[in-house]
Amino acid sequence: MSDAIRLRFINSALMSSLMSFLMTGWLMWLNYGFNDCYPARWGKAFLLAWPAAFVVVLIIAPTMLQLSRYLVARMRTNSPNPQ
Repeated sequence: MSDAIRLRFINSALMSSLMSFLMTGWLMWLNYGFNDCYPARWGKAFLLAWPAAFVVVLIIAPTMLQLSRYLVARMRTNSPNPQ
């Protein structure tokens, strides 16, 4: 496996796990509050959300990177003081 592919998989795993962890924790707290069931519900929600998030990030990340590059380049050309 090339370093570029390895980097893409590791980045996707880290990004999706962090976002799943934070978002499921936040939504579990909003919907149920902190109670005795919170850790179990959060864990279950995370385990269900993370694989889906990983696949989405793996597929969408290259397109989002291209869009980000386009927007930054566009901002640079529209800036009154180009740097």
